Amino acid sequence: MPDLAASTRKLEIRSPENVYPIWVGEGVLSLVGTCLRECGLTQTDVGIVTNPDIAALHGDTLEAGLSAAGYTPHTFVIPEGERYKVLDTVRDLYADCIAAQLDRRSTIIALGGGVVTDVAGFLAATYLRGVPYFPVPSSLLSMVDSSVGAKSGVDLPEGKNLVGAFKQPMGVAVDPRLLDSLPPAEVTAGMAEVLKHAIVGDQELLERLETEGFTNRTEILIRAIQVKIDIVEEDPYERGRRSVLNLGHTFAHALELESDYTLRHGEAVGVGMVAAAHMSVGLGMCSQATADRIERLVQAIGLPPRVRDIPSAQAVAFDPESLYEAMATDKKRSGSNLRFVAVNALQDIVIIDHPGDRHVMDAWYYILS
Repeated sequence: MPDLAASTRKLEIRSPENVYPIWVGEGVLSLVGTCLRECGLTQTDVGIVTNPDIAALHGDTLEAGLSAAGYTPHTFVIPEGERYKVLDTVRDLYADCIAAQLDRRSTIIALGGGVVTDVAGFLAATYLRGVPYFPVPSSLLSMVDSSVGAKSGVDLPEGKNLVGAFKQPMGVAVDPRLLDSLPPAEVTAGMAEVLKHAIVGDQELLERLETEGFTNRTEILIRAIQVKIDIVEEDPYERGRRSVLNLGHTFAHALELESDYTLRHGEAVGVGMVAAAHMSVGLGMCSQATADRIERLVQAIGLPPRVRDIPSAQAVAFDPESLYEAMATDKKRSGSNLRFVAVNALQDIVIIDHPGDRHVMDAWYYILS
């Protein structure tokens, strides 16, 4: 088999079920078959969940590498976009898996961004009560966030990710070359999650983003992924500490829902982090200087810090009251109490119970101004 160690960096993440590798390296897409062998996955039939654009760009490379390693790939293409991250899509995939005669030892591979990895992970968690799962993320967002940590899920009309499961992968393959085929706006949107990880847990990464941007992308990916690994190992089922990784997301999910998902997730997270920082200042938790630095960092990675500056948001008449009501469907609530991620300082991010209507509405008015 090809030598993975020669072309990749190998990280490891410990879960309650296993210890699994994350290979990061230019060209690892063609070595996914070798990765599966190293994970001990011997059933030759594998299912690949992807979307039309990613299939056209990278499907042949993945299939060729799998075939060279002795696997028989079956590719299942789902439509592109958040609006297809629903139970109907998973139902169609169940039928595809049955038609391909995939059994309980067959691996589901996710080749795509956040929507694909969320859907494919949920498929792997539920088909035949669970089959092996191996993400190959194609977007920056999915490389540093949704492919690491075992969360999967689909949306309901009432909100994002309200149905899902924790599905531990057998391994993950992160190939930075896949970013070359993305529109620049998609890469910029994914930088929101990289910045979030830096704010949550890596001062050196934060300083690199301020001074260098996304240069030396493999090293930046490794550092951002390591932040997520450290937190997920501490709290694998998001019962405490892991919730800090939702910084900005309570605001972001409401924006996405109210815009009918026309906003990119990273764009919404960028302004969501600005909102969370502003709210934290109002609560007396963090300094104005810290909030201002977070806003500058959002701008530094190329994202708008205010909703009005997001191109796709300009056609949406956002109403603060409606956005506030949309927060009620967020899955991070505890009973009837909505929880928020707040900022004490950089790398000092905390979970708080509802801080009061005034502080939340002040944050909404700030990012909508």
